[in-house]
Amino acid sequence: MIRDARAFWLRSPGEGEIRPVTLPGPGPEDVLVRSLFSGVSRGTETLVFTGGVPQSQYAAMRAPFQEGDFPAPVKYGYLSVGVVEAGPERLRGRTVFCLHPHQTAYVVPASAVTPVPDGVPAARAVLAGTVETAVNALWDAAPMVGDRVSVVGGGMVGCAVAALLARFPGVRVELVDTDPTRAAVADALGVGFAAPDDATGGRDLVVHASATGAGLQRSLDLLAPEGTVVELSWYGDRPVQVSLGGAFHSGRLTVRSSQVGTVSPNRARRSYAERLALALELLADPTFDALLTGRSRFDDLPDVLDRLAAGTLPALCHLITYDGE
Repeated sequence: MIRDARAFWLRSPGEGEIRPVTLPGPGPEDVLVRSLFSGVSRGTETLVFTGGVPQSQYAAMRAPFQEGDFPAPVKYGYLSVGVVEAGPERLRGRTVFCLHPHQTAYVVPASAVTPVPDGVPAARAVLAGTVETAVNALWDAAPMVGDRVSVVGGGMVGCAVAALLARFPGVRVELVDTDPTRAAVADALGVGFAAPDDATGGRDLVVHASATGAGLQRSLDLLAPEGTVVELSWYGDRPVQVSLGGAFHSGRLTVRSSQVGTVSPNRARRSYAERLALALELLADPTFDALLTGRSRFDDLPDVLDRLAAGTLPALCHLITYDGE
């Protein structure tokens, strides 16, 4: 049985390291998971890496199984896929998803893992947390058949939202981003693409996920009268300014927040477990492979996060591999 593991820690803002971990013996209702893959959620994790979580949000931003406290030292992350090496018979040998930091192996309650469906590759399953965010956003947004929808911000979450919207009957989806290379991703997802200045206006709904004030302003500018912006961005401690003059009042525009920490009131009868299981089912679609844009070994994670934070390593979801995967 695995007793020794290694975990990624943020030693101080901008400085990561790999630390040894001694695992506890699993209890009767625990599982021992050997990691196969984890994913770096670029927006949130680079914010944590650079020490950008505002003090007022320390509690809200705390991840399951996080150790330490913001700004550092802290063990953070929440996109992990592995194999159950020990635990209840129903889970033993199963590939599972867990909201756990980057670590080679770990012991958690069996209730904290969700089996990955047979038709979903383990590497793609790391996107479960991102697709779960997109599911919750669309429960909040409640798009209708035939809507004209833009997604502003082609990061992990924005692309996951666009991929799901592409399945809605008659919905015309346009992904908007300043990075022209996102056009290829949009094409793989089956949606249109435009730079911000060329984006189509008159939209019934805009989902904003660029984490920039300019992106939020452009989202408002793209709306038709009575339209809604669903705000998914997390800004950390950065102030955001938008203009609420012009058509904001005369057009009766709406800005509403969406956050995965709460199940959408539109689907309050669904549990967190049901929402995550749905996200994993949706990942049977190979279209989502377009969001996996690179991979590195676990030992290289400190350097990977440094490069992601500096912008020298372009990525949507960067995959971290374990055991030679």
